[in-house]
Amino acid sequence: MSLLGIIASQNYPRTVTIDYLVIAGGGGSGRGSGSLGGTGGGGAGGYRNSVTGETTGGGGSAESSISISLNTNYTVTVGAGGAGQTGSTGRGSNGADSVFSTITGTGGGGAGVGNSGLINGLNGGSGGGSGGTGAGGAASSPTQGYAGGSTGSGNYGGSGGGGAGGLGQNGGSVEGGNGGAGLSSSITGSSVARAGGGGGTDNDSTAGGTATAGGGNAATNSASGTGTAGTVNTGGGAGASGYDNKDGVNGGSGVVILRYPDSRTITIGAGLTGTESAASGGYKRATITAGTGNVSWA
Repeated sequence: MSLLGIIASQNYPRTVTIDYLVIAGGGGSGRGSGSLGGTGGGGAGGYRNSVTGETTGGGGSAESSISISLNTNYTVTVGAGGAGQTGSTGRGSNGADSVFSTITGTGGGGAGVGNSGLINGLNGGSGGGSGGTGAGGAASSPTQGYAGGSTGSGNYGGSGGGGAGGLGQNGGSVEGGNGGAGLSSSITGSSVARAGGGGGTDNDSTAGGTATAGGGNAATNSASGTGTAGTVNTGGGAGASGYDNKDGVNGGSGVVILRYPDSRTITIGAGLTGTESAASGGYKRATITAGTGNVSWA
């Protein structure tokens, strides 16, 4: 190696520190199966955050940032939202995982339905809400969110899906539970709330559960209304549809946001959809909204 090469190798770092926000796809809601029980809301996608001073899903402290090698490929996957159950009685599907390097956000839990053998919500990044008289799904490990709500024996309101920042609300005797709270992060330079759980439907004419931070509201008509899908690129859980054989809706897709020193530039490889921001506050940010592929930095 030349003298200039030796000097460069000693003084020019070969690694860069990356902060990340990795959110998986939210869970879908089920297709109601009759008048004896509301449908649960989908759980939010797993929420993993390394921004100092913020929290990761489930109430944990910010995780450690990642030191990566320059000019080296690292895998990114953005998880799709879980499908709402259509065409026959059943639960909503779990969302798909999102990945950056060694960090995996677990897809949100699909929701249970009422008057069915599938009343329990599914486990996920945040757990899916239950149908009437069922149990909510549990949050995954490592902690990335909260459990979905449950509905006690003799009660028929569907419960809310868990969110990154709070438990799904239990269903009541007829009323649906609200979706669990999401979390806010300022990784992009401004605070944005994401990963809320979906609301559960009620079992009479009262309003269904509501949601925030990308989660979907339950149907306003508890019999034949359609729930609101989770918002794209938030990992929000799906809102529950009506109990009278009304098809479920999809959870929101996830997102991967990466923050790094503004002296560096990212290459977003084939198969991924994403953009790099202009430098601001000493950082650039890459927001990747769909696909699977590789990223690298120079």
